[in-house]
Formats: sequence, structure tokens, C-alpha cells
Amino acid sequence: MINKLRVGILFGGRSAEHEVSLQSAKSIIDSLDRSKYDVVLIGIDKTGKWYLNDASKFLLNDEDPSLIKLNTASAKEVALVPGEAVNQLVPMSGSEQLGHLDVVFPVLHGPFGEDGTVQGLLKLANIPFVGVSVLGSAVGMDKDVTKRLLREAGIPTPKFMTFDRMKPADIPFEHVKKGLGLPVFIKPANLGSSVGIHKAHDAKEFNAGVKDALSFDTKIIIEEAIDGRELECAVLGNENPEASLPGEVRPSHEFYDYEAKYIDEYGAALDIPAKVNEDVVHRVKELAVRTFMTLGCEGMARVDFFLKKDGGLMVNEINTIPGFTKISMYPKLWQASGVPFDELLDRLIRLAIERFEREKGLRTSYT
Repeated sequence: MINKLRVGILFGGRSAEHEVSLQSAKSIIDSLDRSKYDVVLIGIDKTGKWYLNDASKFLLNDEDPSLIKLNTASAKEVALVPGEAVNQLVPMSGSEQLGHLDVVFPVLHGPFGEDGTVQGLLKLANIPFVGVSVLGSAVGMDKDVTKRLLREAGIPTPKFMTFDRMKPADIPFEHVKKGLGLPVFIKPANLGSSVGIHKAHDAKEFNAGVKDALSFDTKIIIEEAIDGRELECAVLGNENPEASLPGEVRPSHEFYDYEAKYIDEYGAALDIPAKVNEDVVHRVKELAVRTFMTLGCEGMARVDFFLKKDGGLMVNEINTIPGFTKISMYPKLWQASGVPFDELLDRLIRLAIERFEREKGLRTSYT
């Protein structure tokens, strides 16, 4: 009899990307091979409480991405115990033993999940986890720090300005216009899924966009708009990462916003693989891996590019916990590259355990 791995799926979370996480988690839970894995569902609500969920009823309205919701009505509130505990999950009330976890698959998008916070908790709890570790997660979440490191490494990225801990009225439109031109993109520095992102063509749109972006984060970045095709490339691996074939996103909206990504089924056309020549494929894959390693990533990430009219490539951003919904690019790119969804999940779990075993062999004392 094969010993199954007990895999904790950690989803939901406190960020504005909570609903996206629920969609991603559903796809993963539905696709994990139950002959290999015992699946433990751990949902985090928007206040930060952790719940042990029943597989048959952990979501409400799960067929409607605009109404999907975590079901906590009959769930058990739990906590994670750091260290070498046999029972790493403990109930907040009662004395029931909930057992150990062999590995955790965080499916958390945005702050309090993709930014290194949960990754640090899992390291303290001594549990292997899928995806990028603490530093790479924190760096990848902060668009400002990401772009500074890319610039330092000589990796091309759009020009940008950063404004931190400022009021909307204190961010000067004319100064930005002079430095970056128009239109510009306004983004919360620490958020994904196009939440809080605005394209501004004039002062009125600029001021409204800045105000909204600052409602999600204390730091925002403002970027020049690049006239080019939007390409995405998936990366997989630890010490020797590999890149997928690139895909192209062709939004029907003015840009690839939240609604186009998750709500409107006609929000974008996806070309997988992208209709580009072999030279572009080679350069995208090479630059994706270089970006992945520059930012200290392991496990998985999706790197997003602009392909300019002159053939030049620019890295837009990296996503260290990419979407895993049924329409998400990361699994679709690997599918096109010969790695089906169930095999992709197997490889991600193996990579998590391999990294854990490697780190476990490091010395923790000096003599």
C-alpha cells in the first residue's frame, strides 16, 4: 500500500485577492490525485481566522466567480503549532487531534499570503511548502523592490516612479507627466490580479487612480505605458529552473484588468503558445529564468513581459503564486509545454519537499 502524503491546501486570506484564491484552490483540490494525497483544506477568512473545511462544502457559489465565498458556517477554527509537533494543526476549542501535514500548498494571492508572511510561518512550523520562500516572496510582492532589483541586474523594465506614505493630493501629476509621459499605469505596490490598477490619460483620471490605489496600499508605483504585446512565461524548478513556452494575452478591455482576468469570460483572448518566432521564444524563456533567479525565487512563478514593436523585451512583473483557476495562464502554459495539470501539481509538491530536505541538512550549530 502506498503511503499517501498529507497535503494542506491553504487558501482564502486577508487580501483583496481573496476570491481569486478561492477559485485557484478549487481547481487544485479538484485535480489532486487522491491515490497519492490526503487533502486537508484550510481556509482563511478575511479577518485572518483559519478554518478546517469539509471538502464537500468549503465554498459557497463556487460556480460564480463574482459571488464565490468561503463557507465557515460548519468549519472548525484551527491554529498552526510551530516546531516539531506531531499534531501541527490544533483546534481553537476542544481537544481533538487533527494530525500532521507533510507539505502545505499555499494558494494565497496578495498580502498575508504571497508576500513572505505565511512562508515565514511555515518555516517556523518546520513544514515543507510549495512555491517561493520568504525573501523571494517578499521581493516579488513589492513591485517597487522588484523593479529596482531588475534594474540593478540589467534586466529591462518600464520606467517608474514610487510614492510611499503620501496623500493623494501630494502626488504631482505634472511631475509624473514630465518624467513618464502619458498615459501611465498607477498600481498599489503590494497587490496583484490587477486590483487597484488604473490607466490614466489625463489629470482627472490620474487623481482618481492615485486615490483608489492608495486605498489598497501605502505605497504605489506609477509606470510608463508600453506599446507592445503582452507575453507571459511560466517558470518551474529550484536550483535548475526551466521555462515554459510563452503565451500571449490579448485583452478586449483597455488593459488586462481584474474583470477581464476573472469575471468576464470574453475579457481576453489567450494565444497559447504565443504566435512569435523562435528567437522571441528563446529570449523570453531565457529572460524569465534570469528574472526568477535574480529575485531569489524557487518552486514556481510566472513572469510577465512586454514585446515592443522593435522586438525588444521588457519585464513587467513577476507573480510568485500565479493563478490556478481553470482559465489561468500558469497551468495552461505548462499544458502547452507538455506538462498536464496533475503532473504539474506533483512536480510542485516534490520540489517543496526537495528544498525542505536540502535545507534540513544545513548546520544549525557552530563548533
